[in-house]
Parts: sequence; structure tokens; C-alpha cells
Amino acid sequence: MAKKSRRARRRAGTTAQPVRISRPSQTLSTPAASKEVNFAEEYHYVLADLKRIGITALVLLVLLIALAYLIA
Repeated sequence: MAKKSRRARRRAGTTAQPVRISRPSQTLSTPAASKEVNFAEEYHYVLADLKRIGITALVLLVLLIALAYLIA
């Protein structure tokens, strides 16, 4: 008996079914209150990480320049 191809199995296995979208049972009468966010307080660690990345980049750049003078 011949082996069925994947394409034939896919076609046989898939049947188009209608998609049902449910509606919310009740609507919100008042908009949600927006919350004030202090980004300096929430993301204080980002500034420290950026400083560390900048220092590392500066050290590597100085190292590359020093190696360029030593090798050339």
C-alpha cells in the first residue's frame, strides 16, 4: 500500500468551522482610572545598567585604540 503524503493528510484533517465571537455581558459605564507612574522610581535600575554599559563600551574602545597603535 502506498504511503499518504502529508499534504493529503492535512487536507483531509482540516474542516472549516465557523468562528464564534462572544459579546461582553455588560458594558463598563465609567472609564478605568489612569494610574500615575513615577518612571524614575519604577526603573531606577535601568540608569545603573546604562552607565555600566557606557563604561564598558568606553573601556573597550580605548583598548581597541591602544591595540591599534601597538600592532601598527
